[in-house]
Amino acid sequence: MTGAANHMDAIVIGAGHNGLVTAAYLAKAGLKVTVLEAAPQVGGAAVTREFVPGYKVSGVAHLLHGLHPGIARDLGLARHGLDLKAQRVATRSLLPGGRSFDVGPGSASTIAAISKADAEAYPAVMARLTRMADALAAYALHTPPRPDIGKMDWEGKLNLGRFAWGLRRLGKKDMLELTRILTMNVNDLANDYFESEAVKGLICFEGVLGLALGPRSPSTVFNLLYRLSGFGANGQGGFLIPKGGMGSVTAALAKAAQAAGAVIRTSAAVDHILVENDSAAGVVLSTGEEVRASCVVSNADPQRTALQLIGPRNLDTMFVSRIRHLRMNGCAAKIHLALDGLPEALISERSRIVVAPKPDDIERAYDCAKYGRVSDRPALELAIPSLSDPSLAPAGRHVASIVAQYCPYRLRATSVNEARRQIGERSLDVLEEVAPGLKKRVTAMEVLTPQDLETQFGMTGGQWHHGEITLDQVLFLRPVGQAQDYRMPVPGVYLCGAGAHPGGNVSGAPGYNAAREILKDVRTQKRVVGAA
Repeated sequence: MTGAANHMDAIVIGAGHNGLVTAAYLAKAGLKVTVLEAAPQVGGAAVTREFVPGYKVSGVAHLLHGLHPGIARDLGLARHGLDLKAQRVATRSLLPGGRSFDVGPGSASTIAAISKADAEAYPAVMARLTRMADALAAYALHTPPRPDIGKMDWEGKLNLGRFAWGLRRLGKKDMLELTRILTMNVNDLANDYFESEAVKGLICFEGVLGLALGPRSPSTVFNLLYRLSGFGANGQGGFLIPKGGMGSVTAALAKAAQAAGAVIRTSAAVDHILVENDSAAGVVLSTGEEVRASCVVSNADPQRTALQLIGPRNLDTMFVSRIRHLRMNGCAAKIHLALDGLPEALISERSRIVVAPKPDDIERAYDCAKYGRVSDRPALELAIPSLSDPSLAPAGRHVASIVAQYCPYRLRATSVNEARRQIGERSLDVLEEVAPGLKKRVTAMEVLTPQDLETQFGMTGGQWHHGEITLDQVLFLRPVGQAQDYRMPVPGVYLCGAGAHPGGNVSGAPGYNAAREILKDVRTQKRVVGAA
């Protein structure tokens, strides 16, 4: 099928949050944009859906952490229905024996019940780490230059200089400390700063969440800093549970894109990108329909984009090899619970809950995953969004959303069905120890393994960041050389998803940066055509 209606200026593949951000900015700049989404609804991993009748959950991402405030303002997300007021949540670590402690503003008094020394140390330590994280995050809305500094444009050199200056402004002591800790494992960092196993357990959990690594694995401090960056939650740090679930974020983004003039088509799966004369020419849908455009933007992960949508035959061998060797090792399961009530330990729990009592507990959980097994005792992150938003469950009932570390994508002697059963049962067993009575409140449970995340949400390897957040896969190395500036080796094909800089979280930054680079190319092409 061809025709004028099927000729666009730009096609965006995938209506996840980054794809919608890119579409909105391109449409605002006057381009004719179509977004093609395979699923029946927009949202990608940030979607609110009913998993059993009457109970709604956020599909994969269940906490908002990282939405850039500048993007939210630019696109008028509040005007388009996104309500973030009074939805910020603290973090509570639940421990055996009915003990717990909170972190965040005013947390010193609760940590003191665990360790007076740690209560005194925690605010200063976390403030220092957050300063370092903010210095690194300052580059989030800039494009990493290609390695050849001699060919870097003036804007790239200026941005790189600003980044270096931002790090230098940390001061000598913090600069030296950042240099010392950046490649460390998070267990050693926790041992340097804290004495109690409980506080160290929480710090270690934050350093490994979303990685196929354990607390004693190198580069986990970098993941901790990545998660601490201060531009999240409207520039005030922390975690948010948006009213209406995470789907309310992508619903607002979709409205912003449509208001700017973008067309969004759901149930429109892209089979492959059309490459003609070595450049992008559009896409072919699974139905055989062709949609033409000289600019194709992929919100899919880099491996899916290169190896399936573009195809290895259109790429050089070295690039294909680098893409194939990206670490896309999903190691976390997502669990949703329908509850007919809450046990006493959770009855007013509006916090983000972590169950990771000691670093050794997390390391042992990771030991299982290293050898292709589901963790015997998973480390957990839990949220009960229905406490803040009763519309997500029937009256008097609740939904719980859990991330369980570790459930490896690469299983050795366990079937996916068995892994699904194991991670669900073992996670409930761990929760029952810190919240007695929970198991008898469960009326339904959904378990999504990394294999399910790949099948249902298109995440290669079940990796929700579209590639692990480690030092060798970020900044100038994300996803690989020849693609760190959002441009794929095929002219006219771009990346805009979490596999591009600066990475995961529902920040919108990759989508924003990709749109900026695309518009640069569009202006350059217009100048060339005009000169001719």
